[in-house]
Amino acid sequence: AFQENEIKLLTAEIERLKNFGCLGISPSLEGLRDENAKLKYRLNFLQKSLQEERSKTAKSMININSRLQEIFGAAIRAAYPDLENPPLVVTPSQQPKFGDYQCNSAMGITQILLKTKEQKVSPREIAEKITKNIPANECIEKVEIAGPGFINVHLRRDFVSKQLSSLLINGVQPPAVGKRKKVVVDFSSPNIAKEMHVGHLRSTIIGESMCRLFEFAGYDVLRLNHLGDWGTQFGMLIAHLQDKFPDYLTVSPPIGDLQAFYKESKRRFDTEEEFKKRAYQCVVLLQSKNPDFIKAWELICDVSRKEFQKIYNCLDITLIERGESFYHEMMKDIVKEFEDKGFVQVDDGRKIVFVPGFPVPLTIMKSDGGYTYDTSDLAALKHRLCEEKADILIYVVDSGQSVHLQTVFAAGQMIGWYDPKVTRVAHAAFGVVLGEDKKKFKTRSGDTVRLIDLLEEGLKRAMDKLKDKERDKVVLTEEELKAAQTSVAFGCIKYADLSHNRLNDYVFSFDKMLDDRGNTAAYLLYAFTRIRAIARLANIDEQMLRKAAREEVLILDHEKEWKLGKCILRFPEILQKILEDLLLHTLCDYLYELATTFTEFYDNCYCVEKDRQSGQIVKVNMWRLLLCEATATVMAKGFDILGIKPVQRM
Repeated sequence: AFQENEIKLLTAEIERLKNFGCLGISPSLEGLRDENAKLKYRLNFLQKSLQEERSKTAKSMININSRLQEIFGAAIRAAYPDLENPPLVVTPSQQPKFGDYQCNSAMGITQILLKTKEQKVSPREIAEKITKNIPANECIEKVEIAGPGFINVHLRRDFVSKQLSSLLINGVQPPAVGKRKKVVVDFSSPNIAKEMHVGHLRSTIIGESMCRLFEFAGYDVLRLNHLGDWGTQFGMLIAHLQDKFPDYLTVSPPIGDLQAFYKESKRRFDTEEEFKKRAYQCVVLLQSKNPDFIKAWELICDVSRKEFQKIYNCLDITLIERGESFYHEMMKDIVKEFEDKGFVQVDDGRKIVFVPGFPVPLTIMKSDGGYTYDTSDLAALKHRLCEEKADILIYVVDSGQSVHLQTVFAAGQMIGWYDPKVTRVAHAAFGVVLGEDKKKFKTRSGDTVRLIDLLEEGLKRAMDKLKDKERDKVVLTEEELKAAQTSVAFGCIKYADLSHNRLNDYVFSFDKMLDDRGNTAAYLLYAFTRIRAIARLANIDEQMLRKAAREEVLILDHEKEWKLGKCILRFPEILQKILEDLLLHTLCDYLYELATTFTEFYDNCYCVEKDRQSGQIVKVNMWRLLLCEATATVMAKGFDILGIKPVQRM
């Protein structure tokens, strides 16, 4: 609308410039030509941009909730033009008797009129006034006022049918989200020389899924792995490397178990005074970029990287490594910037920064001149905002870091790196993984569970489950069995995490996550393979389905067809909500609801009719097969966002 308005204004301005001579004004002819050329260039640009946006929007899946909000927003403004920011509440109806959606704004408007204008008007009267001002639109069949002032909305069947046909022809398209923005997501972030454990599982899985969602929505996403690859611990690791593998500069040291290597160096650091002194010297030489010490550091980092990559390959995770070392050269400038702006105080030799509203200051330089995590986090924040030009910056880090991150964000705001009204900087916090005893998930010996061990155990249990159901004997080939094992194992581990509200702790249980009943990946993956099999068993291939999608009208006469059709089309609403609140369990809940709604449809509506005696196919109800296809298409995209790989046969 803004672009269309600007086009009108520019066209009028060009006409005005053409008539300058007639108006008795004598501007410089050259200046007039320049101005005219600029306006025409801007007009062409806007027209092209608008055309592209319309083309993109035409393919985008309509967010029905947002469309209804536009319609009711216009109705409320027309009914009550003097109200500023009136409440706009549109939600899907919970029961069919209340229509398909409900607008519940009347109650809120009653309160506002009473408070601001001292007018006592019943919600029902307000609801009636709103309904009278609903503009002509393509999606509402009728509205009814129920109870004290609820407006029940019934959608047009031809509108829903048309949207489903569009989905089948164009595929699952993202909702229209406006201009393309740059999104930076900081996730996973293990420490060099330490193995990834179950605590890294949540950040890695949640961060990957968020990136997939933003990428699908059309954003430019930068996936960053903020490795702990710099700091005093490298002093003891390098000193231990020199002692254990003195020829490390010429012969690559065979460090098989980096965790054991780390523990050995830590034990020596804590018990051997001479070793401790040498470790500190190694840190100084490393930070001064001594080539031999840089080589030792790189060797240790490479061993870790290879171990991390094994896990990333299993879980299909994509990341760009940008550890603390990347920001090391920027830290002195960070300290100087805070000093120049008068934010630094000196406390017992340390340079600290107090941020309003936070009791604990940030330490940006230690008394020995070294930098801290606070300094590197500030440097990372500035680089992401000022160099990467992030519009949205998300840190997928555990809840325990909440105060620290909020302090860092507030410091960035205080010094002027960003304005929260323009740039979104968010901490996507998450709770801890618990064992079935409701305590922190540990091994029997009390050690932290290694992530690689957890994934291997998942593979073993998934295969046991498939063999229990005798899928290995008749149903699946060896290759299909292996694909099903990987899909179930890693899919179940991811889904068990993502299906819980990330803000809460969750109990890790292989038995629950591999159960093929209830809201689990095992159930959804099995449901998906069943849906995909329906057309295959009816001898309907993809080409026939594509042809039918263009030619068939999706009949939605049966109540279960109607319920399924509406459920499929809620997908853009779900994605829009997650883009706003970053809570991925909403998508899991939706996929489970879609699968159970499909089961209701399939149990009540024959897709393929067979002769009871011979078992021969008598009739194929193509519009119902298209509903099956639309369900599977949306489920497949949901799985993709969650990082789950379905299989055709299970």
